[in-house]
Amino acid sequence: MTTRVRAAIRGGAAAALSRPPKPSKADLAAAVHKTVPDLVAPDLTVLFCGINPGLYTAAIGHHFGRPGNRFWPALHGAGFTPRQFAPWEERELLPLGYGITNMVERTTAAAAELSPEEYVAGGARLRGLVAEHRPRVVAFLGIGAYRTAFGRPKAALGLQSESLGTTALWALPSPSGLNANHQLSDLVGLLRELRAWVERAG
Repeated sequence: MTTRVRAAIRGGAAAALSRPPKPSKADLAAAVHKTVPDLVAPDLTVLFCGINPGLYTAAIGHHFGRPGNRFWPALHGAGFTPRQFAPWEERELLPLGYGITNMVERTTAAAAELSPEEYVAGGARLRGLVAEHRPRVVAFLGIGAYRTAFGRPKAALGLQSESLGTTALWALPSPSGLNANHQLSDLVGLLRELRAWVERAG
């Protein structure tokens, strides 16, 4: 067991104590004015990039926070985490070498509310974030967001031909429960492919 994994397990019990209360309807309505801070550090192994915060996620202030979002179970199922983390335990990812950001910072009820221009601007912001923190891989959790932001309308799932400096790019489906095109088992399998590639790449 690695030092990073031990740290993640030790921190789990303490992190669980910080579980936020379930947001009320008023909290969800007010969340449209909130953003969720990036979870980043220098030289991460994988920087996961979501599309944008939803109302529930912004209301509790933690990435992929809505019940039914499949990010956290898929991450554990693929072997990235030693157990299934809760959204409010997200900082336990950093000792393992993983972080989270979003393509677009603006909170919406649905990603369909975002404009193409917002995706392009988000891609530019992401380039700056990557240049500063130098992750080994950026994994986009929403292939449509990647296609729009980087002008790659025919991009397929998996490793991309382009990179950002020395940072590889990988496209994955959105883990949202609203994404009926991919089941949890699909997400787990695709994330396992990413994990295997990262391990091979050293």
